[in-house]
Amino acid sequence: MNEQILQEISEFCRARGLAESTFGRRAVNDGKLASRLRNGGRITTDTLERIRTFMARYADAGPGRRRVLFDPQPAKDMSVTMPLPAAPTAAPAGGDPKRNFRFFDNRQKYLLFVNTCSEKWEIASRVGLELANIHPRPPAVRVFDAGIGDGTVLTRVMRNMHDRFPTMPFYVVGKEISLEDVRLTLHKMADRFVEHPATVLVLTNLAYADAPWLAVKSLSAATSLVWKDVAMEGSTAHAFEKQLTELEPFLAENWKARVSPKSGNPVYERPVILVIYRDDHRFLLDQIIPRPGGSTGEYDLVIASQPYRARASLEFKAKRVLAPLARALGPGGRLIVIHSYGHDPGMEIIQKVWPNDNPFVHNRHDLLKEVKHELGVAGRDLNFNAYADQRSLFRYDMYTLPSEISSSIGTSTLFAAWNAAIYVAQVEDDRLASVQNDPRYIEATRDVLQKHGGLWFYDESFVISRRRD
Repeated sequence: MNEQILQEISEFCRARGLAESTFGRRAVNDGKLASRLRNGGRITTDTLERIRTFMARYADAGPGRRRVLFDPQPAKDMSVTMPLPAAPTAAPAGGDPKRNFRFFDNRQKYLLFVNTCSEKWEIASRVGLELANIHPRPPAVRVFDAGIGDGTVLTRVMRNMHDRFPTMPFYVVGKEISLEDVRLTLHKMADRFVEHPATVLVLTNLAYADAPWLAVKSLSAATSLVWKDVAMEGSTAHAFEKQLTELEPFLAENWKARVSPKSGNPVYERPVILVIYRDDHRFLLDQIIPRPGGSTGEYDLVIASQPYRARASLEFKAKRVLAPLARALGPGGRLIVIHSYGHDPGMEIIQKVWPNDNPFVHNRHDLLKEVKHELGVAGRDLNFNAYADQRSLFRYDMYTLPSEISSSIGTSTLFAAWNAAIYVAQVEDDRLASVQNDPRYIEATRDVLQKHGGLWFYDESFVISRRRD
């Protein structure tokens, strides 16, 4: 019964641009109605009748006038192109963990995707909006990026931070297992130290449970920890770029990863912590520069963009990734989580090739419920914000010229679109091998591009915030 009424409420709210909490207050004077139903709560027949009476009364009403922050198209289109998710398919169990690798660590597919799609830019814009809601405390604005990738999101957020907090010191910690991504990130950082000299940048390959605090729990890992401080000299982007480039031999020697025989995910060979700041600001930054032995968490903003495999178990996502990040929040801090949502033209391509495939097995409501359960008592001073679809969901596109999508689409555009679709859906290489000798996957890609006049995807976001003191 709960699932049926929740589906009706969700459809009603999506079509009218209402938050579920607003619906609950207007219908039955209970802003937590939907969350109670999701957690197994029961309602009386009188309450059910009031809910359905409210929906019937406004059945023909158009979308509400609430401000739409993240939806790039009108709400009426959202209800058509984004139906309710189908029942999730179970994540594959067992098998060879080496085949169950993190798809987004495949370098060629990753680089083609980030250079042909606008996801990184849209994510940075979404994260930037959270800066208006944080309340930094001395001695610095503290930010943790739980997967810096090629650094595009982080550098854009840091520019936004400088615009909003131009005189405050920054303490920025980024986690990344990939050597190539660390190199790409460092190549983008030189100008950040020029525009905002009071910056401490920390890069590490530690696990989610350790990285926010720059401390490892394992004794063997602690004894092999590599900690390197880099106090850069000079005052120009050229000087800083030269010194950051000179770190490559150090990175090549120490930033190594291997495949875990248990999970199939990459894990570090040696834990590394790299601390970078300007030498001429060492005195000012003395209270901010971390030292070996651990650091305080208490971040003002935590960014978790695509931090887990879509098909990973709900318990893994909550226990190993999101719960540790929520614990790292300081008073007034906000954790924004972003992952792929599906129900877009990209998934149409996937389902033409693999009918009924559904890699996006958990939505934001499932995750928030599981994180709340995992945190237990520790989550009492946290707010779990799912938001309505119009605020939670946002779209990004594959770059194409208007003339590219016609009756004859170029091969490079088709391959870029196919790559983007399989990258977002995290399709493993062993499944790809069975279809790439069949031209039907290109035909499916062409059909979808021509049908929609392009290719786009949807991401889903939600926020966990800690109450202020």
